[in-house]
Parts: sequence; C-alpha cells; structure tokens
Amino acid sequence: MRTIRKVCAFLFLAGVTSALAGTTFEVQPSPKLADENSHDLFSWETTYTFDSDFKESKLGHGDSLYDDFTYDHRFLITGKWYFRAGVEYERYDFGGTNNGLPDHLQAASAHLALEYVVKDFPGISIELDPGVYFQDNATWDAFDIPGKAYVTFPLKKDKIFAVVAVGWGIYYDPPVAPGGGIIWLFSDKLRLQAVFPRPALIYQPNDDWEFRITGELNYTSFRTDDVLTTERKLQLHNAVVQYSEDRAGVQVAYSGLKPLKLIAGAGVTVERNFDFFRANQSKRTDPAPYIRVAAEAKF
Repeated sequence: MRTIRKVCAFLFLAGVTSALAGTTFEVQPSPKLADENSHDLFSWETTYTFDSDFKESKLGHGDSLYDDFTYDHRFLITGKWYFRAGVEYERYDFGGTNNGLPDHLQAASAHLALEYVVKDFPGISIELDPGVYFQDNATWDAFDIPGKAYVTFPLKKDKIFAVVAVGWGIYYDPPVAPGGGIIWLFSDKLRLQAVFPRPALIYQPNDDWEFRITGELNYTSFRTDDVLTTERKLQLHNAVVQYSEDRAGVQVAYSGLKPLKLIAGAGVTVERNFDFFRANQSKRTDPAPYIRVAAEAKF
C-alpha cells in the first residue's frame, strides 16, 4: 500500500506540471493574430462527489464538495514572454459520518509565473504558488510554496508534442518529482492529451462545442488541526494530510458565449484518500459518482 501511495503521489506531482503544458495545445481555431494573448484569466469550478463508504468500517461513510476560484493577470515583458500573477482559493467540504477526519480543507495562494505564451497558451513556464494550505488555522507551519516548471516541444511537426517537467512542494510525498507527457493531434477535431493530472481524449466538432473523455488525479497537501478519529491508531495533532480525489468521466463545454466557456461533467470518483504519510496512515473510500459545473473566461 505504501508503494501504491508513492506512485500516485509521483503521478500527481509529475502530472500537475505537465498538464499545464498540455494546455499549450488546447488551441482552438481563432481569428486572433499569432501575437495576441489574453491578459485576464478567470476560472471557477464546483465538483460534488456523492456518498460512499470508507474501506475501514469504523470510519463510516462520507461525501465531498470541492470549490475553486482563480484569477490571473498577464504582464507583457517582451515579445511573447509574460509575467503572470494571480490568486486562488480552493476548499473541500466533507459530510457523512462524524469520524474525526477533517470536515473541510482549504487553501489561499498566490500565482507567480514566468511564461512564453503563443496563441493564448503557455509553451514554457515556471510557476510558484506560495500560500497557506490548512484546515482551520492559517498558521506559519501551514505555509507552502508548491511549484512547477515545464517545456513543450514538437516530436513531429504539427502532429505530436512532448512535455518535460518537474514539480515540487514542501508538504508533498515525494517532495520533488520529474514529469512528462504526450499530445497527439489526430486531426483538427480530434486529439489525445495524454498528460496528467487530466489526461483526455478530446473531440471538437466546431468552435462552440467540445466533448472529452477524461481522467483526473487531484492531490493537495494541507496542515490539519486535531485529527482524533474513531480508529485509535489515527490520533494526530498538527499533522500534514495529502488529500486526493482520483476520477474518470465525461465532460462537455460550450464556448458560444465568448469570452465565457461553460463546462459540465459527470463520472466516477474512483477513490478519495486522506493520506497522513508521515504517520503511515491512509484512509480511503469506495468509488462514488460525481458531477461538476465550471466556467472559464479570458479577456
């Protein structure tokens, strides 16, 4: 189980860096000139995972609600090089059995990035996300500086692209990991984005609609308060938990209300995991369905 947990953590840190690079090729047909890029970037998401049992019977059952809001602004440096700065707030809320696990986890962070942007998508980036990742108390020991860096380059012109990346975080397990991925453009309408944490097969019949089959590995580490569970072996104070939700599903997006993009999705959260890796304790749930609504805007 320890090996499986480390592999999942590795995929997350490797994937989170390469996934952003994958968006370099989320470029849709556009009348924009090649040197025009948006300066203001908004995104909002709400994802609800329905109730399921914990694998340890003493912990009962639970569900989760995830909310995330981000805003970034790009400052032109020269040519296609930009400095991007922004803010993000994300929060998990948990319901179900009163088992002593955290009933919510949250993070407030900044985005600081240097990027090379082409057609509104970064092909090279180094980013730091300093902030507090906590349960209730935003103390100094809840401060972390997760980061990621990547570069994207073609393997076959206008067809296949590779991503080389690295990610890190003080409270992640492992704290540093390399990454990578492949993007394969089969046609103007169909592409495979085989990068983590959100690999996807994407079909875009026109400029307004996009359909995808997608997977997700969502990992974030937080500083908790008192964790006094109904299992005697898990009694911790001020511990770090690496919380994850691994999903598979389908998603549809509508871009006909430019600059707004509306997104809806559904599928299965294969596993939710409270991983107290420093205490060698990991509490997982059974699979459960999820639904998502989201919106993005670029100006």
